[in-house]
Amino acid sequence: MTRFGFLLACALASSLGAQSLTDRFKEVRGPWEAQLDRGEAAVVRKGVEALLGREGLTVNPSDYNDMHALVALRGLAARACLSEGSWEDAVVHFQKAQSAAEENFTTAEPFLAKTRMEHELKLKECRDAMAKQAPRLQELDGAPGLSQDQMKLRQQLKIFMDEQQAAITHSERALKDIEGILARLRQAKETTTKTATDWQAFLIAEKAEMSEAGGTTPFVAGKLEQVKADDARPRQERLTYARRLQKLDPSNKDVVRLVNGLLGKEEEPEPVKPRKKKPAAKKV
Repeated sequence: MTRFGFLLACALASSLGAQSLTDRFKEVRGPWEAQLDRGEAAVVRKGVEALLGREGLTVNPSDYNDMHALVALRGLAARACLSEGSWEDAVVHFQKAQSAAEENFTTAEPFLAKTRMEHELKLKECRDAMAKQAPRLQELDGAPGLSQDQMKLRQQLKIFMDEQQAAITHSERALKDIEGILARLRQAKETTTKTATDWQAFLIAEKAEMSEAGGTTPFVAGKLEQVKADDARPRQERLTYARRLQKLDPSNKDVVRLVNGLLGKEEEPEPVKPRKKKPAAKKV
């Protein structure tokens, strides 16, 4: 069995036994994405971090599919943190996603390189074997009045050629799959690196801007007016930034009203204060 065939057999055995992180991620991704779209960031974060705590720490580094799912889960956790305004926590998740993606590519690349060499060698062997037998088969196909033994030989050669062609088709497909896997893992590594770097730089810039504004309270007040005025942006982006402002200054009532408005929540009326009883008239 080739290395690639052994890998597929292991993957199949795993799927028949305990559910992999890849399978779990496929199950929960859709519902969690929908919840993020509805603004339920805290619920999604709790669910993703619980899954990471249960299964994320036991992922086999040599299983590039589960490692890729781990990277995606870290990214989803980071997005949930961004949406709820916890951007420092989001950067931590982005950095962990970057680390997992780098490890995944570094581990998978040499393993898949060996598998690729095996398939390239198999392709050469099959093509050489077909080239060697092709003249003999062509000769038999063109010869009139074949004997019983010649007809049997021609049939055997055709079966042989079909088998070699099937092996070639299999190896060509495997090589294409390997290139696709490596491209996907490389892209994940590059994307997570850029995202982690960009958000870390954004936090540094935010801190400097906050200092320039004279502190958290004036910074939030100024940014609030920008978010209110920038109603051309998608609701999700405005909600994300409004929640960031709420996280920075929870006491700002205007920010709370903006967040509730973006979530479609009606503002609760002020509680009615009980009327003071008039003092009873004194008897004369």
